[in-house]
Amino acid sequence: MDKKLRVGILGATGMVGQRFISILENHPWFEVVTVAASPRSAGKTYEEAVGDRWKMDTPMPEAVKKLIVANVNEVEKVAAEVDFVFSAVDMSKDEIKAIEEEYAKTETPVVSNNSAHRWTPDVPMVVPEINPEHFEVIKYQRERLGTKKGFVAVKPNCSIQSYAPVLTAWKKFEPVEVVATTYQAISGAGKTFKDWPEMVGNIIPFIGGEEEKSEQEPLRLWGEIKDGVIVKADGPVITTQCIRVPVLNGHTAAVFVKFAKKPTKEELIEAMVNFKGIPQELNLPSAPKQFIQYLEEDNRPQVALDVDYEGGMGVSVGRLREDTVYDYKFVGLSHNTLRGAAGGAVLCAETLVAKGYIEAK
Repeated sequence: MDKKLRVGILGATGMVGQRFISILENHPWFEVVTVAASPRSAGKTYEEAVGDRWKMDTPMPEAVKKLIVANVNEVEKVAAEVDFVFSAVDMSKDEIKAIEEEYAKTETPVVSNNSAHRWTPDVPMVVPEINPEHFEVIKYQRERLGTKKGFVAVKPNCSIQSYAPVLTAWKKFEPVEVVATTYQAISGAGKTFKDWPEMVGNIIPFIGGEEEKSEQEPLRLWGEIKDGVIVKADGPVITTQCIRVPVLNGHTAAVFVKFAKKPTKEELIEAMVNFKGIPQELNLPSAPKQFIQYLEEDNRPQVALDVDYEGGMGVSVGRLREDTVYDYKFVGLSHNTLRGAAGGAVLCAETLVAKGYIEAK
């Protein structure tokens, strides 16, 4: 790419906004030129607006420290400075839906980390290795919005990244029933242990809204476009429990699967490790070379050892074995704020650029 695309971050001062800032620091295609946040942060430098709330392990990039934070509600003003935006705004769902469509109507593509538009029928919700063809629904969304270039695209919930790719790799064996328990890191709630000391040495067996997302969103990934909207798949049947655990980064899933066709363990491992998609074929900047790795050791995957696999963009799987009630069971691990949040959105944006949906204004 001759010239980098100009990127804005909506909700730039929050934890996911910070993650966007961090991972885009040396991006070969994208340059952060605008940061936008709530009116109370507007007018300050980014460094001043974030203050002591910088939550990343790496230092705040020098290039953004002196950027003046824009008011996210001044849509025309922000949109005029960028080619597209990443959205991580912290508002009510209705407010998020409205403001993301408002940006799209300025002919500014929006790649969102938020859940608000995940079930809007003509908004693609994409994991680029799984369902990039869903981006084709954008043409119908543009008709609804009255835009030529503007649209909204989203990535799915962080909790499904540790098992939905695996089940996709096993599609030819026809999974029919899935039971998954996710053990989810506190950064999924936008927290660190400093913010949430009561999580130290604790487990909370409830995360609001998470189980419905974990059961339904994979079905939307596996759905198809009919009459200009995405229709979710009929199966497999998925039931989940989602538990908050005292881990900073990394969602682990313990998963049980029943198949219509009976694969061998070797066939399942081969299908997993060979699974790839458009990001790998096009060698996109954020794409993991190996999307899913299989670990033979009985005590893997572990958050401490494996959460940063492929720069946090890969999925680690272990303990695949036959089960006495279901056919097989396994443990999956993914990085919830990289593959599961900002990194997944960046990979979506790279795919959209490669497919011609995002270009310089």
